[in-house]
Amino acid sequence: MHLTNTISEYGFISKLFHWLTALLLFVQIPLGFYLVDLDFGKERINFENIHVIIGLSIFYLAILRLLNNFFNPTPKIKTSSFFGQKFIARLNHVLLYLSILTITISGILKKLFNGEKLNLFFKDIQIQDNFDLADQFYDIHIIANYTLIVLLTLHILAVIIHRYIFKENILKKMI
Repeated sequence: MHLTNTISEYGFISKLFHWLTALLLFVQIPLGFYLVDLDFGKERINFENIHVIIGLSIFYLAILRLLNNFFNPTPKIKTSSFFGQKFIARLNHVLLYLSILTITISGILKKLFNGEKLNLFFKDIQIQDNFDLADQFYDIHIIANYTLIVLLTLHILAVIIHRYIFKENILKKMI
């Protein structure tokens, strides 16, 4: 296995970033839904701290993935399924990154404008509270999360459709 991408296959670094992100997202999304229903208390604070740590980890991974993609271009898409497929695939990936970054940034700003302290880039940050802004960033956080869920569903469905309808095993490049 190559460390970096080749023309036809993803390298170890890209695969590691992809599957780590996927794993963290499949923990983070249900955790976020669980948090919404928890009353304020010690249990909520503990789960919220875990949610923040995982969220920041996903954010840092997304930044590393973007840097990796800049210096290590992705393999060429060689499918003949339908016109516009490459555009749709790239658009989905761009929107996935955008939603992940939006979720994290809005979550950070919601927390900070609620008057809470946050350790970001290994430095404690706290700003003046503004509960109206905190509510607006929370709304953005929720909308971006639902957008991410739709995009992830489309991403997974595309792999399944390619495998069983178009008879193309595109997942093989990422395993």
